[in-house]
Amino acid sequence: MKGLLSILRKLKSAPDQEVRLLLLGLDNAGKTTLLKQLASEDISHITPTQGFNIKSVQSQGFKLNVWDIGGQRKIRPYWRNYFENTDILIYVIDSADRKRFEETGQELAELLEEEKLSCVPVLIFANKQDLLTAAPASEIAEGLNLHTIRDRVWQIQSCSALTGEGVQDGMNWVCKNVIAKKK
Repeated sequence: MKGLLSILRKLKSAPDQEVRLLLLGLDNAGKTTLLKQLASEDISHITPTQGFNIKSVQSQGFKLNVWDIGGQRKIRPYWRNYFENTDILIYVIDSADRKRFEETGQELAELLEEEKLSCVPVLIFANKQDLLTAAPASEIAEGLNLHTIRDRVWQIQSCSALTGEGVQDGMNWVCKNVIAKKK
């Protein structure tokens, strides 16, 4: 997996621009693992995020800022402090945690109602597809009524932050939509 550098090379057609990616989802969905996978960092020791992580990568005049905000219930009210100037929302779902599909769906629906996030493209990573109990992305999309989203472009992408599978496909979609949004 080539990670952020290959993404940045694709984006160099838009030099001297910063892109702000907001990475949200319930606790234990795999946001930090995903962030470390993107940054090509070691993913063997990850602890729950208390607050936020940010990774910035500079390449050929382009800066990609990824904000990974903790997903514990007590932290979620603070998510709105990070909405300003978001270019792309990446929402991560634990595909194997079916008991929390309703909760994650409510959180996503609330995010999509936020004025500061209106029209912001959203990528939903259906994470943990490497687990046998994982629901397929199509089932999650149906359950969350994603087909009713009309005010923005969106994509659901099966992935495993652990193995890296599907992550690059999702980030390619992000790049395409960042470039389209910046034009």
